[in-house]
Amino acid sequence: MAEKLLEIKNLNTSFRIRDDYYAAVDDVSLTVNKNEVLAIVGESGCGKSALAFSIMGLHNRTKMEGEILFKGENIVNISPSKLNKLRGKSMGMIFQDPLTALNPLMIIGDQIGEALLLHNKELSKTKRKEKVIDLLNKVGIPRAEHVYEQFPHELSGGMRQRVVIATAIANEPELLIADEPTTALDVTIQSQILDLIKDLKEDMNSGVVLITHDLGVVAEMADRVAVMYAGQLVEIADVHTLFEEPLHPYTKSLFNSVPNANEEQEKLHVIQGIVPSLQNLPRTGCRFAARIPWIDASQHEEHPELHEVKPGHFVRCSCYKHFHFPEESKEEQHHGIS
Repeated sequence: MAEKLLEIKNLNTSFRIRDDYYAAVDDVSLTVNKNEVLAIVGESGCGKSALAFSIMGLHNRTKMEGEILFKGENIVNISPSKLNKLRGKSMGMIFQDPLTALNPLMIIGDQIGEALLLHNKELSKTKRKEKVIDLLNKVGIPRAEHVYEQFPHELSGGMRQRVVIATAIANEPELLIADEPTTALDVTIQSQILDLIKDLKEDMNSGVVLITHDLGVVAEMADRVAVMYAGQLVEIADVHTLFEEPLHPYTKSLFNSVPNANEEQEKLHVIQGIVPSLQNLPRTGCRFAARIPWIDASQHEEHPELHEVKPGHFVRCSCYKHFHFPEESKEEQHHGIS
């Protein structure tokens, strides 16, 4: 039986624009279990990072409603002092851009050591340095004693990302959030970083929330996948089901946009339009409807909900039952199929 670590219930995170609040995370409900990787997938601007920052309590001047239960305790709107005791100890985060996550004026050893000092004041300075060097070795950084004394700008992108990971796991968190951890890295380093996160998850029995737009990373890493579009979850399934039988039009469109080395393609599929801005998001009806105009309005729900179509497989809106790509219908007409 899976042990529930994080449970998000009907979460809304709204940002103020002029005089109104607009939800960037809109009625999101999710669970993360121990020793599980939950991938959250979607285009830039769909709300993935807003959700991650909501879990960690890193938003300023936002309105948050709903519940984020970490080990049964609701951490929405808890006091900053209580949250600070959780962040960096029980909950760790690997940020997308290591250059902005690291302090350019502090040596690497002091930055990782600070995470240890804040949550384990009994640790002596000598023991703390030993632990930092051990962490640098654990994340695969060569010559750890030398790197301990270096500044972030003296390291490569891959090395900086490893430092961010070492900081995130310094206190062996039970929940690890990785926000696009391999975006700026070359393919070889990407693979090493992903293997590292996987090993750390198994060593610490942690739950991992992996934010990404890369379906190759999802296939490699995830146990379950939540597909996000315009602030809402549109499909949730285990990774095998999602790759074998994607149902929501947006999920299918994402898969159709990936180049296939085994098939000859004249041109890549492009999803029409863009993710609408927060102010222009349609708050009723199917939010993806405008990008699939060939699907009749009557085939969308007025207030789309997540439906459990199979055990553990959820899809939003009934439009998935009627969806096809325009080129498919043309081929069908060409072959005389009605």
